[in-house]
Amino acid sequence: MKKKSHIVWITLLSIIVLASVFAPFIAHHSPYDVELSKVLQTPNNTYIMGTDAMGRDIFARIIYGGRVSLSVGIFSVIISTVIGITYGGISGYFGGKLDNYMMRLLDTFLAIPTLIIMLALQTIIRGGLTSIILVIGCTSWLATARIVRSQFSELRDKNFVKAAIVIGTPTWKILINHLLKNSMPAIVVIATLNCAQSIFMEVSMSFLGIGVPQGTPSWGNMLTNAQSDILSGAWWVAVFPGVTIVIAMLCINFIGEYLKKKVTYV
Repeated sequence: MKKKSHIVWITLLSIIVLASVFAPFIAHHSPYDVELSKVLQTPNNTYIMGTDAMGRDIFARIIYGGRVSLSVGIFSVIISTVIGITYGGISGYFGGKLDNYMMRLLDTFLAIPTLIIMLALQTIIRGGLTSIILVIGCTSWLATARIVRSQFSELRDKNFVKAAIVIGTPTWKILINHLLKNSMPAIVVIATLNCAQSIFMEVSMSFLGIGVPQGTPSWGNMLTNAQSDILSGAWWVAVFPGVTIVIAMLCINFIGEYLKKKVTYV
């Protein structure tokens, strides 16, 4: 059973993703409509997860919010992976003083808490969803760069790479066909783990009020709006979004750990 536990996490994550993708067909109520006559209703047959302080359906807002939070995770990971591969690849392949300077710069960035950098950039840019994706993507590539640098440095000394250099294979072909392709398993693992981290960052920034605009349903915004409602006993306003966030992040992390073991032992 333990060996197949990853199937459970993949299934749960698939349900969350599919529910978010097909939200218009699943939700019976709009996530935006304000109905003051239905404020803070407990979970019932009409609203299975209840309503918030503005009478909006929590279930609808969760699955529509999944579109925002998951999109941030996916697209920011694409950006951070491209930056990380480029930076780490150059450092790992060419080595020498260039590698030393690039790694010292990377260590400097790692010494600064990423969330602080994100908060500073987002406060300055203060855009919408696109700016959040760019901010998270441009600040979460550090771990990817370190992994790629390590992989490229190790592969550079392999005989098949040395043979490719001797016969005059263009550098870009060596980087892509020999180094990048053989590093993909490790890159996929770190990208998966970074996806969960990116979702957490979006939730954190929205919770602090500098993330997704308040009118847009997202998991972080829902937790922000629920702060005052919890004190009045409306537990469902925070519990359901919170549980969804925890499950989504657990799924991604456990899938990442499973992939890490496969990479390690295969």
